[in-house]
Amino acid sequence: MSNVISFLESVGQDAALRHATKEELELALSKAQIDPALQTAILDKDQRQIEALLGAATNVCCGVLPGREEDDETEEEPSKDDDEVRAQFSASCAA
Repeated sequence: MSNVISFLESVGQDAALRHATKEELELALSKAQIDPALQTAILDKDQRQIEALLGAATNVCCGVLPGREEDDETEEEPSKDDDEVRAQFSASCAA
């Protein structure tokens, strides 16, 4: 799997590969010794098939919520807005 991820990373970083013809991409995939089933999925730009072959999940969620400063002496109760934002964030990650 790591050689596939490395290959996809190199495609994203290399403008020549990123805009390569299908034949050039086929050659690059062969040189990288990528499994033929994965080669086909990559060439077809079939994200679901690539995920299935790699056993990867795409439901990735990242969020940053503001914290409190350490020297903040006042204890504030979380506002209703804070609770709503957290609930919306949690719901979107669960989907």
